[in-house]
Parts: sequence; C-alpha cells; structure tokens
Amino acid sequence: MLPASTDRPAAQVPPGAGPPAGTSAAERNNAVTHRLTVIGTGYLGATHAACMADLGFEVLGLDVDAARIARLAGGDLPFYEPGLPELLRKGLASGRLRFTTSYAEAAEFGDVHFVCVGTPQKAGEYAADMSYVDAAIDALAPLLARPALVVGKSTVPVGTAERLAARLARLAPAGDGAVLAWNPEFLREGFACHDTLHPDRIVVGLPGDAAAAAGAEAALREVYAPMLAGGTPFITADYPTSELVKVSANAFLATKISFINAMAEVCEAAHADVTKLSEALSHDDRIGGKFLGPGLGFGGGCLPKDIRAFMARAGELGADQALTFLREVDEINIRRRIRMVDIARTLLGGSFIGRTVGVLGAAFKPESDDVRDSPALDVAATIHAQGGKVTVYDPQAMANARRAQPSLSFGESALDAARGAHVVLLLTEWAEFREMAPGGLAAAVAERNIVDGRNALDPEVWRAAGWTYRALGRP
Repeated sequence: MLPASTDRPAAQVPPGAGPPAGTSAAERNNAVTHRLTVIGTGYLGATHAACMADLGFEVLGLDVDAARIARLAGGDLPFYEPGLPELLRKGLASGRLRFTTSYAEAAEFGDVHFVCVGTPQKAGEYAADMSYVDAAIDALAPLLARPALVVGKSTVPVGTAERLAARLARLAPAGDGAVLAWNPEFLREGFACHDTLHPDRIVVGLPGDAAAAAGAEAALREVYAPMLAGGTPFITADYPTSELVKVSANAFLATKISFINAMAEVCEAAHADVTKLSEALSHDDRIGGKFLGPGLGFGGGCLPKDIRAFMARAGELGADQALTFLREVDEINIRRRIRMVDIARTLLGGSFIGRTVGVLGAAFKPESDDVRDSPALDVAATIHAQGGKVTVYDPQAMANARRAQPSLSFGESALDAARGAHVVLLLTEWAEFREMAPGGLAAAVAERNIVDGRNALDPEVWRAAGWTYRALGRP
C-alpha cells in the first residue's frame, strides 16, 4: 500500500461534506487515506477529478491554462458532457474538489497523481505528440520529495511508460519512492461520468520491480475500491500491455465501423440495403450489433488520431505490416464523407453553385460538443468550398463549430438551418433530429430532398410525406 504522508496531517473532509450517502466504510477510509491530484483538466481530467471527488476523495485538479482553471473553480465546465456540471459543482461545494495552476501545490497535496493531459496527432504526421505528457512529468517529478504514485491515464504509444518511469525516478528527490503505473481510460463522450464511476474494466500497468508493483497495485485497489466492490474486473499487466489495451480497443472499434461502411459501398453497387444487412449480422453472437451502425463514419478526438498513432508506432517498432489494414480502415472512413457530398450534389443536378444546403449536426457524435475531426463539419465545409450556401445547426456544438469553420452560416434551430434549403443533410444523430416530423420541416425548405447520413430516419415515413430520401448504403 502507498503510505499516507508522514510530513503532513491526514487529509480532512470538511464538516458536512463527507462521502455521499451509502458510501462504504472502505470508501470513507479512502477519503482520508489518499489525496489525489489530476494533472490536465481537459475532457478526461475534469471528468476524472469530479468523479473521484464524488466518491469521497480530496482532489486537486491542475492545469497550466489559468483561464480554464478559473472557469472550473467557478463551477463552469468548458465543454459539454451530460451529468458532469452537476458533479463539478457538487465537488466544489463540498470542499473536496479544488483547482490550481501550481505544480508545487499539487506535489505537496497529493499521494496519487493522475496524468490526464492530451496526446494529439502531430501536425503533418501520424505520430502522437507526447510533449504535454513529457512536460507534466518534467514539472511534477522534481517536486516529489516523498513517496508518491504517478498514474498515467493518457493514451500513449507503447513504450512510453517505461521511458517515463526512468525519467520519474531520475528527476524525483524521492527516487525509487516515486512510482509510475499506467491506467488507461476508456471513456465514451456522452457517457463519461458513467464510464468513470461504473467502468467495465480497470487495467493497470505495473513496474517490473515486485515491491514497487505491489505498492502501486494496492494503492489503486484502494482508489478504485467502490468499483471493485461492484464487481468491476481489475486487470494487472506490464507497462507495454497496458498501453496497448486502449489503442487496440480503438483500432478494433474503428475496424468494425469501417467494415459495415465498406459493406455499404457494396450494397450501393448491388442495390441492397445495408441497414438490413447490419441487422442480420447483429444477431450473430460472434459479431454483435454494437458499432455496426452504417453511416457517415467515425471522428472525434480519439479514434482517428489513435489508429494513426498506432500505425506510426508499429512502424517504429518494425511491425508496420501488422497494422497495414488500419490504413484502409482510415481510408474507408474518409470515403464515407466524400460519398455523402457526392449524393447531395447528385440530388441537386450535379452542382452546389447557387444552391442552399441545410446541415443538421456539427458534433462528431450526439451528446457531445466535440467537433474535432467531425465528419459532419467536414462535409459541411466541403460543400461550402464547392459553392454551396451552407447553414449548420447543432444542439450543443455551435460555439465550437463557429470557431472551427467561421466561413459557414449557422442557424438557431433545425428549422432555421433548413430554411430555403434545396437539400437537407442529417449528419449527427441527435434525438431531436431523429424525432423531427417531415411535415414540419417541409414548410421551411425550397425542395424536399433529404440525405440521411446516419441512417437514423424511417425512409418510408419521409417518402410518404413527399420527400426524396437518400442514405448511405441503401437503395
């Protein structure tokens, strides 16, 4: 077990701000045994910090972005994630959750330090940019004067943990008392709070030294005690295996999505229906229906950059042939966007010039405001570049979409985006788009043409209402 600090009092929970009702004795003990820091307060870090505070821990979130820290400290979440604003404000009100820009304060405060900084794709390359992870370790390690556990949660190329463990031991005054573990995250945007508090598995990469590994494992078993009590599997592995789990999972999911979208291409050529094909496949227990929804493909800040970084790292290791299939997975995904533009252009007689296009959706998926590598926004920008007058609406991603594509026009509602449109494109499957009535939208458009990029609508209902309905992979 990681010992509680001997040079400061045990963490104290303010009166009236104890763990939530129903918290176990083990959880209450955790709340005063280990104090946690979360380094990096983006999507992953802010979620992890708020959820750990909700379990009863004292948590200090750290970021070098002073404006972000000020917003979080004021209870203002800089991005959209259902349920997280409530947890953030609850943690702040209880006194269990605080934020800082000081590494010195974090090093003094914490027993377990979670590193949750980003690993974006390098500009002009497939490889991951590790500068933020390296900077976090370089800033924290020299301040660790007492035993501490540093836990990496960021998605990194295999081999990173071994390198960082040596760096940590070299830079930390605590020496071998500063131990590194790797604990990859498996969050889904839109379900991040649930996935943090009720994970389907916890994977921990441990150092080769037996004593260090035992201490790190014991500490993380205590941190995750509520989840383990609920039956969540706790899987220990070496550093490289733990690093490979997240990227392997993302590569598999991306492959499954691109597989059904490749079948959509075949279905279009054969005049078959990919949605019926997907339904039939989903009843095979060996295949299942998750991630088998045909449509515009994947995007966001994880799957695209993670599979590209995985390919890059495999090449560095001399195993590039093992992952050449991921290049085709990526290309199939991009082809879906091109095909979406082609279908819309065909409906308009072969050109977007002088034509108005209503786009429903900007986020890469529903229940998110994330527009990173968004298929929806990519399609909208491509049509605009080809001469179309494009108006976009999204329930949550409007501010991010405006920043990413300021040349586009934006509506205040689905009806507003569709006003005067010669074709409407459904590109993000928000519930309000899936449930909209064709008759209501018909009053706003110039022509009743709709292209369903997510196979989210009932074609018979829309055709019966006088619409020309097209979708990817359907007759």
